[in-house]
Amino acid sequence: MTGTPMTGTPATSAVFTAAVTLKPTRPEHFDLAFTAVTQPCPWPKAYGGDLVAQAAAAAMRSVTDGKSMHSMHSYFLRPADIGAEVRYEVEVLRDGRGYSTRQVRGYQNGKPLYVCLANFAAGEAGSSFQPAFTEDVPEPESLTSTAEYLAERGGGTMTEQTKAYWSGGRGFDMRHVPGPVYLTVDGERLPHQAVWLRPFDTLRPVEGLTDAQRDLAALAYVCDYTILEPVLRVLDLPWARPGLVTASLDHAMWFHRPGPVGDWLLYVQEAVAADAGRGLGSGRFFTRDHRHLATVVQEGMIRPT
Repeated sequence: MTGTPMTGTPATSAVFTAAVTLKPTRPEHFDLAFTAVTQPCPWPKAYGGDLVAQAAAAAMRSVTDGKSMHSMHSYFLRPADIGAEVRYEVEVLRDGRGYSTRQVRGYQNGKPLYVCLANFAAGEAGSSFQPAFTEDVPEPESLTSTAEYLAERGGGTMTEQTKAYWSGGRGFDMRHVPGPVYLTVDGERLPHQAVWLRPFDTLRPVEGLTDAQRDLAALAYVCDYTILEPVLRVLDLPWARPGLVTASLDHAMWFHRPGPVGDWLLYVQEAVAADAGRGLGSGRFFTRDHRHLATVVQEGMIRPT
């Protein structure tokens, strides 16, 4: 288990399970409502993955007939305050025998800041295909952890707070191939990269979610941390570059097959496009035994001031 460079205390995945622990409340707009709290981070506004994972949890808690979420499509409307409550209202759009659809809106300070549509499937027999696993990626144990990488480094806009957050505050151990893009773009300026990731410790139970639903929410949570990095890599823009401003704009995710999130996952990422102050990244999650769990596409604002 990795310790943070500031305190040496063990890093933990509790930040994720705390984020997706929802409290039911009386709906004001739609059919069901829950509240959740965004988690600490050293940026001006909350992490976008909090909103995606919390909305996924709210949508899943509204479907009680055994269907599994297979896709969600999101827009980020406004930045969210850190450590503050977000109210998620769930609209039951359709419940069919094979599929169900939900709309989820997140509200803070009386204004909508996030909206998504989520679809659920009962599942049925059918043929299977998945893309080939990237075989030439080093094993995660051979790679440097973020905490080890940043321990003796500094520069740019990185502070002790951001170093601690990157090293142990995000709930997951992340190891980059060919290298990180925290302070400089480590490795070639190519439009692709991979990230091995796993929780810092065993994921805790989450009230209202099965373990499989919690693991699905974990993918929705962790995907946002690095999905724009292949775009930053090819543009030679490290996170700590002075003046760099990024923000999530929209997000789509498809869940192809279930799988546990407790072991290492390989997140294979590509830059799709960059222009007019926006960048589009895509990613695929694979288990260590080569099962393709999920696919992500996200567009973000990228302003290298």
